Amino acid sequence: MLIGEYQHNLDPKKRLAVPAKLRAEIGQKAVITRGLDSCLFVYPQKEWEELAQKLAQLPMGQENNRSFVRMMLAGAQEVEMDSLGRVLIPDYLKNYAGIEKEAIIVGVFNRLEIWDKKKWQKYKEAVEKDTDKLAERLGDLGAF
Repeated sequence: MLIGEYQHNLDPKKRLAVPAKLRAEIGQKAVITRGLDSCLFVYPQKEWEELAQKLAQLPMGQENNRSFVRMMLAGAQEVEMDSLGRVLIPDYLKNYAGIEKEAIIVGVFNRLEIWDKKKWQKYKEAVEKDTDKLAERLGDLGAF
C-alpha cells in the first residue's frame, strides 16, 4: 500500500528520488502522467494497465470522456528507476505540475502523486479546513 507524505528536491537533471519505503510497491518500472488538481500521478505497471483498460472502455461519443482519456493517456510516460531510486520527470509533466525544485510525493493507496511543494501546502490547508464536511459526505456514501 502506498501511503505517506515525503519531501524531495529535483536534482539538476530533473530526477526525483522515490522514497525507499515506496520503491518496493511501485516496482522498477512505473507510469507517470498528468493527474488531477495540477499534480502528477505515478502508477505501478499493473495498476496503470487496469486503469488504462477502464479508460479504453468509456464511450468515445461523449466529449468529456474523450478529453479525459486524452489527458491521461497522451500525457503518460513509462519511467524506470535508476540504481538510486530516482525517476526522470519529463519537462512537459514537470511544467504541467509547476514543479521547479521542491516536490512532495504523496502515497494515495494505489498510486503516488507528485506535487509542487507550494501547491501541495495550499491544497492541503484548504482541504484540512473542510475535513469534517468531507467526512460527513463520505459517511453519506457509506465509505466512512
